[in-house]
Formats: sequence, C-alpha cells, structure tokens
Amino acid sequence: MPKSINKLLDLKTIKLSSRLKYLYILIFTFSILHFSCTSRPNIQGKGEAFMQGVWNEDSVAFSNKLTNYTQHHFKFTCDSVYIDFVTHSKVNFYEDSCYNNGVWKEYAKGVYAVKGDTLFVGATFTYANYKQKISGCYRIGRYDKNFLIKKRSADTLLLESLSDQREIKLTLKEKVTCIQKEL
Repeated sequence: MPKSINKLLDLKTIKLSSRLKYLYILIFTFSILHFSCTSRPNIQGKGEAFMQGVWNEDSVAFSNKLTNYTQHHFKFTCDSVYIDFVTHSKVNFYEDSCYNNGVWKEYAKGVYAVKGDTLFVGATFTYANYKQKISGCYRIGRYDKNFLIKKRSADTLLLESLSDQREIKLTLKEKVTCIQKEL
C-alpha cells in the first residue's frame, strides 16, 4: 500500500476513535446526571419529632401592663404548622367593626423548619378554616417569623421572637404523631 493511503487510513482511525471518545464521555455525563438528579418523593417532610403536637401559650408575662399582646396556639404536624393568635388590645388600631371590644382571633397556616437553635416559620394568614385570607379585618398576606428556641423539654417550649425579643412560653397540650401526606 502506498504511504498516502496508510496516512489516510490512520487519520480516519484517529477521527473515529476521537468521536467514540466524545460519545463515551457524553454517555457517561448523561448517566451521572440521570442518577444524581433523581426527583424527591412527592410527600411532605417529617418535621421535628420534639415539636409534634398542640402547644398553647397559657399566659403572657406582664399582660396587665401591656397596651396590646397576643397569645399563641401552635399545632405542629409533620413539617406543617397551624397558628391561632388571640390578640388583646386596649387601643383601637382598626375600624370599629373590626375592633371587637379589643379581643380578636387570627389564623395562619404554613411550614416550619428547625436549624440549630432557631425555628423558622413561613405561613400565610387564613380564615378560621385555614383557607387563604386575601381581605378583611386584621392582617393578611405572609407571616414569616423566626424564633430562638431558648428552652425545650418534653412538655415546655420557650421561644424568643428574633424580631421583637418577646418570649413565648408554650405548654404541650396534646402530642401528635406525624403521618406524612402526599403533596
């Protein structure tokens, strides 16, 4: 065989082997992406075991000296949180039809997470049936709040709001078992 044909065959072999190399790299890359990017199950998270339950704030410190204060009722189930607020106010911040003699209830529903010693709550204000509230008396929109978990035991949870440094002392009223639901 002449030298030129040998060179031509060598070039074709080199081109073919380099194309195969790129094909193998491409297949390898896609297989890694496929196995590393598996979708998460379409189920709610477990949340924190120590928080699962119904927690009440039975009293607010120095409430008799405060112009207004709010008592909290939390229900943590899996990674979801349901919050009832009972506000007592000596000052009318709302129109008269909303003031309700200085005592009213608000509700919020959302999710929570605990990172280290901090509780993060991301919720939306709702009606009493926990359907989203878009108008009406009191607060609407988002309830995003962070709390420092100052103390926790089997039946007591002491939180401090990171926005206003008010303490919320919660007492466990009912333990809840997390049964994860599909989203």
